Amino acid sequence: MKKKSIFRGIWAVAIAIFLAGCAGMTSKPTEKNFEDPEITLKHVEVHKYWGWWYFSAKVHPSKGKAGNYGAPLALAFIFKIKNPNKFAVMMEEMKFTVGFDEFDLDTVILQESVWVPAEKTTELRAISIFDGRSALLSLMMTGGYRLKEKGWSPWHALETFWIGIPDFSFPVHVRQGSAVFSADKIVKEVPFSATFQ
Repeated sequence: MKKKSIFRGIWAVAIAIFLAGCAGMTSKPTEKNFEDPEITLKHVEVHKYWGWWYFSAKVHPSKGKAGNYGAPLALAFIFKIKNPNKFAVMMEEMKFTVGFDEFDLDTVILQESVWVPAEKTTELRAISIFDGRSALLSLMMTGGYRLKEKGWSPWHALETFWIGIPDFSFPVHVRQGSAVFSADKIVKEVPFSATFQ
């Protein structure tokens, strides 16, 4: 009889542990209960900085080929991704446009998988690397009217941005952002935007 009650006691403990485990399990994602994760911009950092310079193709370099080259610039965008769901989600892709003041200069596309646990927040660092030449072309092609309104030349804008970025003397925008999240074959695209100054 004693053996039976010990055996029953072990079974009772095993069942209690199993039920406690089931209670702690995350819920299954569905179209109805899959809430949009929240993406916020925590900070922007100057990741690498080479100052301001530009060489035209007329300048003969000490080594290599002549060309139109502008100073590179690397910015780090630190995002917080909050998952309000009771199940983990995976961010499969993120893209956004980087704007200095009123002018869009670069588009960042990340195709890295990032897991965000259930009801937790994950930090993501996205690096944007662009250069003076591509930024100049972007300013001339898409910012012409705004430059005219401000009375700026593309060169003036470019120099203002490259010299002012270490002190963030102008707002840095994240525009037209979107991130693709998935959970158990359900896929959601979440828009976001932010400003850092």
